Amino acid sequence: MKKTLMLMAVSAAVAAFGVEETEKPKMEKAVFAGGCFWGVEALFQELDGVVDTTVGYTGGHTENPTYKDVCGHGTGHAEAVEVVFDPAKVSYKVLCDYFWRLHDPTTVNRQGPDVGDQYRSAIFYLSPEQKADAEAVKPEAQTHWKKPIVTEIIPATVFYSAEEYHQDYFKKHGGHGCHYIRD
Repeated sequence: MKKTLMLMAVSAAVAAFGVEETEKPKMEKAVFAGGCFWGVEALFQELDGVVDTTVGYTGGHTENPTYKDVCGHGTGHAEAVEVVFDPAKVSYKVLCDYFWRLHDPTTVNRQGPDVGDQYRSAIFYLSPEQKADAEAVKPEAQTHWKKPIVTEIIPATVFYSAEEYHQDYFKKHGGHGCHYIRD
């Protein structure tokens, strides 16, 4: 009874003073692999609407892989970045467009000096809508490349966070990678 009266009093105060309760914006996730995850993460962090990033491993068959495991080429995992974004500020299509331009999506299992299946280019979609959006953006992206885009557009699997020393690597250590933003 006391709880009900208190809730009624709070509701009355909110109504009387015109105070509206606000909901937190609903964030969404996206997962991209485009070579060394340090550079991919750093570039996504610069994009307005991206609220968080985590580097890790996905797309393989080994549970709880380590960096050493993934570099050994037996896990099937790619170095990837999980991007948390505010869809009110940046759309998934814009993230995909940005992704196609921050690495070379025409090379198989390599980016710059990094070679191996862990450096493959992939979009790991989390819903049928993300798959459709990634596929819709791909033809426009192809116009910027002479060779065919080989990026996989595949369902997301378990995402394993990389070791802490890989998180925010460029913020912690400075530097830059072999990634860029192509016009």
